[in-house]
Amino acid sequence: MPPRLIFKADRILRPTTALALIALVAACSTPSVVSRAPSSPRTPPNAEPLQAKQKFIRPSAGPTITRYDSIRSKGIDISGRAGDPVVAAADGRVVYVGDQLRGYGKMVIVKHDEIFLTAYAHNQTILVREDDLVIQNQKIAEMGQSDAERVKLHFELRRNGVAVDPEPYLNGRSH
Repeated sequence: MPPRLIFKADRILRPTTALALIALVAACSTPSVVSRAPSSPRTPPNAEPLQAKQKFIRPSAGPTITRYDSIRSKGIDISGRAGDPVVAAADGRVVYVGDQLRGYGKMVIVKHDEIFLTAYAHNQTILVREDDLVIQNQKIAEMGQSDAERVKLHFELRRNGVAVDPEPYLNGRSH
């Protein structure tokens, strides 16, 4: 079932927050029932990273201008110029493409396995569609300023639907 399919009988509304979207994507992408997403992280921000089945890479070459903070920033912001490439951090399937979440602009969400999702926000141009398979280092978007005060990529890594600091998972290599 596509992630944006809405059931009128169940009175499910179009998601308006990132947390609601992540929960909806998880529910639509896995056969198991997903409970309501937690309001706070289940693990401390400095917890040891769960070993991923694959290594993640930096999705853009620019410097990190905002670091992860479990309260204010659910990901990292990477500086760059309009049109700079944004690449998939790991192999996966595109489960969301759109601009329905206020504060995220044009966004892509990639599901890597049953545990990890990555989100790429504030893009100028999106080069993939929902349900596309992507490979690590594949260009999926171009950096932009959609719904942001400056050109940047906002990058989030979610483990079991909960935002975690992406930097410990990145091997430092960029495209």
